[in-house]
Amino acid sequence: DLGRSSELAFVVEPSDDIAVQEQPLILYCQVEGIQPITITWRKNGVMIADSENAFVLANGSLYVSRFQRVRGDGSSDEGEYDCMAQNHYGLLVSRKAKIQAATMSDFHIHPQNAVVEEGGVARFQCQIHGLPEPVILWHKNSMPVNTDNERYTLLPKGVLQITGLRAEDSGIFHCVATNIANVKFSREARLTVSGSRSSVYKDPMILVGPENLTLTVHQTAVLECIATGNPRPIVSWSRLDGRPIGVEGIQVLGTGNLMISDLTVQHSGIYVCAANKPGTRVRRTAQGSLVVQAPAEFVQHPQSISRPVGTTAIFTCVAQGEPPPQITWLRNGQILETSDHIKLKNNNSTLSIYGINQADEAIYQCLAENSAGSTQASARLTVLWADGLPSPPQAVRAETVSATTIQVSWEKPLQNTKEIIGYVLHIRKAADPVEMEYQEAVSKSTFQQLVTDLEPSTSYSFYIKAYTSRGASKASEVTVVSTLGEVPAMPSLFIKVINSTTVQATWEPSIKLGQHEGFKLYYRKVHLSQYTGPVLLASNVTAYNITHLDASVVYEVKLLAYNQHGDGNSTVRFVSLRETVERTVLNPPCDCMKDEQNNKTSTTGIIIGIHIGVTCIIFCILFLMFGYRGRLLMCKNVQEQLSTPQIPRSQRSATGLVLNGATRRDRDDRDLNGKQLDMNELERLFPASPCQEQHEKGIMSAHSLSAAHDETQISTLPLDEFSIIEEQPDPLPKIPHGSSPAAPAPDHSPAIEG
Repeated sequence: DLGRSSELAFVVEPSDDIAVQEQPLILYCQVEGIQPITITWRKNGVMIADSENAFVLANGSLYVSRFQRVRGDGSSDEGEYDCMAQNHYGLLVSRKAKIQAATMSDFHIHPQNAVVEEGGVARFQCQIHGLPEPVILWHKNSMPVNTDNERYTLLPKGVLQITGLRAEDSGIFHCVATNIANVKFSREARLTVSGSRSSVYKDPMILVGPENLTLTVHQTAVLECIATGNPRPIVSWSRLDGRPIGVEGIQVLGTGNLMISDLTVQHSGIYVCAANKPGTRVRRTAQGSLVVQAPAEFVQHPQSISRPVGTTAIFTCVAQGEPPPQITWLRNGQILETSDHIKLKNNNSTLSIYGINQADEAIYQCLAENSAGSTQASARLTVLWADGLPSPPQAVRAETVSATTIQVSWEKPLQNTKEIIGYVLHIRKAADPVEMEYQEAVSKSTFQQLVTDLEPSTSYSFYIKAYTSRGASKASEVTVVSTLGEVPAMPSLFIKVINSTTVQATWEPSIKLGQHEGFKLYYRKVHLSQYTGPVLLASNVTAYNITHLDASVVYEVKLLAYNQHGDGNSTVRFVSLRETVERTVLNPPCDCMKDEQNNKTSTTGIIIGIHIGVTCIIFCILFLMFGYRGRLLMCKNVQEQLSTPQIPRSQRSATGLVLNGATRRDRDDRDLNGKQLDMNELERLFPASPCQEQHEKGIMSAHSLSAAHDETQISTLPLDEFSIIEEQPDPLPKIPHGSSPAAPAPDHSPAIEG
């Protein structure tokens, strides 16, 4: 029952047919449904009136007594026929049946004489057009060709192939074409088989390759391929797209013709015939395309539905075929025209009817058609209507309140108002399709509604329905009104001081401004009442420089956007140039060239400083190394003095050790008691050295050595204060033992610091 309405549906529809001249023709049509049902016929869209030549049978079929391709008045019985069935639920139209007259033309290709050497291949062809397709048979010497002979291959398109020719194959050939319209004979052709089989090598060659074919599913395709060569080539087939040909329904006719039975759409493609020399890669190829069409058929049928008044009805009809079918909708047999409340979507696969009413109740048909055939399916829309429903609301008015608000008011229906439970206001932009409509519910005691959040300068349509528990009333009259225009919003404004006499006003374009034609810029000194301006700026301008200003006063800058509805609110900013002037005095403008030169000088100074620092580090390291060596020498000297017996001063070397640039006599005068040696320092500098014991001995006798002025005082000094001075020999007066030392004479000898 898919695709059928229980109230009215086709059981049998007319089909395509080929009629014979002067013979009767019957087109079948059978309908089921609720009686009474009336059946009529149309040819090429024109109603067929009953006559002696054509009339409707009791079962609904059409009977044509004598089919004529061309009548005396120039009319023809050929054409497209359809059957129409109607009852009080609606009207149905059947699929179109194409009726053609059986014909047969003359042969336009006749077989040709051929001379072929023994062992070769002979091919004869004849072609003729006719309806239905003529059946072609071959005769040799006026006798039907023996099709049991494997060397003889008859192809459906009027081709005869003979392989492995022998002398007995010579003869006279002709073809006979037959269909329900006529029988015709072609001209004769002679085949001569000459000589004996040649042993000369010949490259493989394809004599005839496959033709391009367009067929319908379930038909049979024969792709011809005949090749010659010595040795005899091997013929193979493949698809150009690399897909396998398969084995089901595949058969090889003769030595290389490919026959595909029970065609499907998947068989479409480009087929390649290859003639290969045995044992080598030498080959020749030829190709042809096969297009398989499929008549339209439904994947999803429309279903009959029942809907209350004011709701939406949706029918879905999905068809497939090759090529893809075109879908057309009919309403009670007439082509359905779209409108505000009838829409077709998804390549006409979906029919939507919005806000249905009783006038929409009908039988809807989906017709799917392509070059391979057509089909139809139907469904009925029942509009539910309860008695006693309210009449439509009255006096619907809409008044514009603002750019985004409209107030809608109405009066209650004239009839059946007791059961009303509320109203529904239907709102839609006038330019939008019906499916963009939205609703707002209103209580039964309210007769006006403020509709907000609308768009400025936009037209809207409104209508009202009254609802009861049993359904809705019919829609009220539609009223259309537009919102007011809206001025632009406030723009953002920023002020930047360029110099002591110029500021720059900048702002950002924004969609929040709304529709605007441009900007107006004003400015003034704050103590004045008069503005300079307006400066009119285009909508794409985002900055403006205000020049020739007085640096001693404060300025007010004002910016607003405007459109055809007026000026928007302005944005105000205040700016003072005095601080800029003061900063300029305190911080004069930089000399960029000078700064750049200073930067270069500073960079050079840094590099020189780094080199000096590295040099100082190196000298410090060397100084430490030499200082360490000097202490070693001092330690050695002390050891020698401590271990050597006391001798008179006059016998000593005139060279002495001086610390911090002073002679030992000077130090003796400054510190008669002497200083104790720093043992920790010596231990740190000379751990476990032999001089340590002698050092200790020196400390024990330090006082006596000091009194006699015969010994050398040693004190701990930092390395950076340490120096060695070599004294020149200077004869000194001999001091008696135990006497006090006299003040030393000035030493005028030169000193060398190391």
